[in-house]
Amino acid sequence: MTYASAPGFRPTHVVPPHGMPAWETPGPDRPTVALDPLLPVRLVERRGDWGQVVCSNGWSAWVDGRLLVAVPQDPPGSDGPLARTADPRPLLARAEQALARYRAAVEELAGGGLDGESFRTRTRGLRIGLVVDGESVWLYDADRGRWVYTDGTRLSTYAPDEPPRAAAGPGHPPTRVVTPEGGPG
Repeated sequence: MTYASAPGFRPTHVVPPHGMPAWETPGPDRPTVALDPLLPVRLVERRGDWGQVVCSNGWSAWVDGRLLVAVPQDPPGSDGPLARTADPRPLLARAEQALARYRAAVEELAGGGLDGESFRTRTRGLRIGLVVDGESVWLYDADRGRWVYTDGTRLSTYAPDEPPRAAAGPGHPPTRVVTPEGGPG
């Protein structure tokens, strides 16, 4: 599938890392083309667990809305100078290199130098995720298995692949809800 970005398209979600099936209507009777892994989409309607999404090219489908990965609409603010450990440039360079490897494999496949199985072998394990919205950028960091956000001045983890782990050992205080005034909720 080819997806060209429409002007003004702002994704609310991305498709899970393994892609997902899609349907023409909210029900399993009319399947359509599956959505690609990490494809940016906009969730426009919910009906129970079903979600209607629109892709950047205007194509629309119904999916299991529970599986979509939310993209933050209000990214974290930058509150300090660029720190070397938070520099987004190395991750951007890795994304460019991975995209270049994928592009080279596509060119070779299109030119007849690769068959389908060789193409799958060459691209196996290659994972790229990138959403650019003005100065806001969400990148998939395959080395660390996480989505990160950058506004050009700092890099911060937005969503890791792994669920949170339980605290090691007894004595860890329970999570406490705090109101904006600073007291317990």
